[in-house]
Amino acid sequence: MIRFILGRLVKAVFILLAILVFNFLLIHAAPGDPAAVMAGEAGAADEKFLADLRARFGLDQPLYMQLWIYIKGAVQLDLGYSFRQQMPVAEMIGDRLPATLLLTGVAFVLSLVLGVTAGVAASARQGRWGDTIISTFALLFYATPLFWVALMATLVFSVWLEWLPGFGYSTIGAGYTGLAHVLDVAKHLILPASTLGLFFTAIYMRMTRASMLEVSRLDFVKTARAKGLNRGVIQRRHILRNALLPVITLAGLQAGQIFGGAILTETVFAWPGIGRLMFEAINQRDYNVILGVFYISAAMVLLFNLITDVIYVIVDPRIRLTT
Repeated sequence: MIRFILGRLVKAVFILLAILVFNFLLIHAAPGDPAAVMAGEAGAADEKFLADLRARFGLDQPLYMQLWIYIKGAVQLDLGYSFRQQMPVAEMIGDRLPATLLLTGVAFVLSLVLGVTAGVAASARQGRWGDTIISTFALLFYATPLFWVALMATLVFSVWLEWLPGFGYSTIGAGYTGLAHVLDVAKHLILPASTLGLFFTAIYMRMTRASMLEVSRLDFVKTARAKGLNRGVIQRRHILRNALLPVITLAGLQAGQIFGGAILTETVFAWPGIGRLMFEAINQRDYNVILGVFYISAAMVLLFNLITDVIYVIVDPRIRLTT
């Protein structure tokens, strides 16, 4: 296990470097000049001022030199300096990352638990009304655009019913501490986490249902039924455990996609995470912030994939890990 993890970490370093180079070249190939944007907003767009800005932030150097400087810094976790916020990118991401991890972590766990539970319930009631109702809601959640769900959730639960706060991380100016602060953050988390998790809940539900039905037709399950084992025991220990393998695979892949969905969710609900930070950086042509968010997101995806492989062995000991 340790050899496998070390081998994957070595590969992850080279993958991160390749992603870093690709994103750097892609961002700099896009139209737009950060110096021109800053100069335009400052009301001083003359050539001398533009030249000073480019020299100040290293934008006047050749592209290969900018890339080399950036790679050397990224290896040391120095992600550069924000043109607009006038502060290190690593510090900006460090301030925003906990909020994103909280949002995506809660949304991921919520969607996985609800999706697997609903999938098991639907498979146990195949062809009945319960199966039809659960499948219909799953299809509805899957087909509905995320931004529309976010807007409607804010309108209904925050504006009309006034049950939940519609934006922010915590109540501004409340000064809560301790348990009161935790409960306040949890209250603000309900709408964005539920909205982000609904789409993935539908995916896990459909995958779990299909996998449960497929495994239930295998010979070892028929043998367990012939021995007279309890139906609940068969469902939990024989069918569900084997049916979870494709669900775990999908969950590992989807964990990285939740970061992408968090950009829209954080923007709608004004959640102070790195998704909203990247959205603001794109509008401001703040290249270093965009590259920094891409870098951290890629690292998180690689970490999730490694965790998925390790969980595979825990769920099914027959699987052997190889580097």
